Amino acid sequence: MNFQQLKIIREAARCEFNLTEVANTLFTSQSGVSRHIRDLEDELGVEIFIRRGKRLLGMTEPGKALLTIAERILDEAGKVRRLADVFTNETSGVLTIATTHTQARYSLPKIIKAFCQLYPNVRLELNQGSPQEIVSMLLAGEADIGIASEMLVNNSSLAAFPWFSWHHALLVPKEHELVQNQPVSLSTLSCYPLITYRQGITGRSRVDRAFQSAGLKPDIVLSAQDSDVVKTYVKLGLGVGILADQACETEENEGLVRVEATHLFDASTVWLGLKRGQLQRNYVWQFLELCNANLSLEEIKRQALSYGNEDEPVIDFQI
Repeated sequence: MNFQQLKIIREAARCEFNLTEVANTLFTSQSGVSRHIRDLEDELGVEIFIRRGKRLLGMTEPGKALLTIAERILDEAGKVRRLADVFTNETSGVLTIATTHTQARYSLPKIIKAFCQLYPNVRLELNQGSPQEIVSMLLAGEADIGIASEMLVNNSSLAAFPWFSWHHALLVPKEHELVQNQPVSLSTLSCYPLITYRQGITGRSRVDRAFQSAGLKPDIVLSAQDSDVVKTYVKLGLGVGILADQACETEENEGLVRVEATHLFDASTVWLGLKRGQLQRNYVWQFLELCNANLSLEEIKRQALSYGNEDEPVIDFQI
């Protein structure tokens, strides 16, 4: 058994058992992937995958157990490789942040500017995605910090810390009748065509829940991935925008007016997430402190360096 075989098992599950994708991900050939799988099954004496002809359909029960062990072994091996880098590169390296478009565009610029002044030799990478994609990037070790919704809190493999709370706001052309008819009710709002975020991002579930609880069916004529797209179509007069309030506080909204909606939709929280048990460079902790000065560095490390079991001892790596 070797690391390449374990990587193939892990990637096969991630790629939904498409061996061509597994081979591309691991920069090898499909025939080589198949050979490694056969060799491992021969060595263990069990079938790892459910097959139909040459096609893999899923994992057997022994395969599922092996996948759990493989992920743990590869994760621990990654920590060993990361160890020297952590202790020898305290002020230089790469900080990879996975976040949504709204946070990258509106909430992070001031934080990143301050961070770059403190760590001029650290290169930043911003990977934008949905909350689901952000969780996946953290778990796969493809991002150091994730910034997203409550989805980060709901995964026991992640340590999540609150950054700030926010509300939705309405955005309309300055001549729109809602500007003169405030406060706006949900029943009134439901009479207008609406433009907001697509399902699964930027508090869309709270918007849907508010209308559903009121027994109303909103006329959402367009849903989009990010705030800038929503604003573009509001400017075209296609509907009333429902956006994150921070996306409304910009000088680019010429011709548009913000209308208060804190009374219509529940507040949302932006969370900062780290993969539990993973060694971090000093500048990762510093970034979290820049986001929220009220966070205790000791508590951040206690949660982040644990494995979710409060009874386990935690090693506090002072980096």
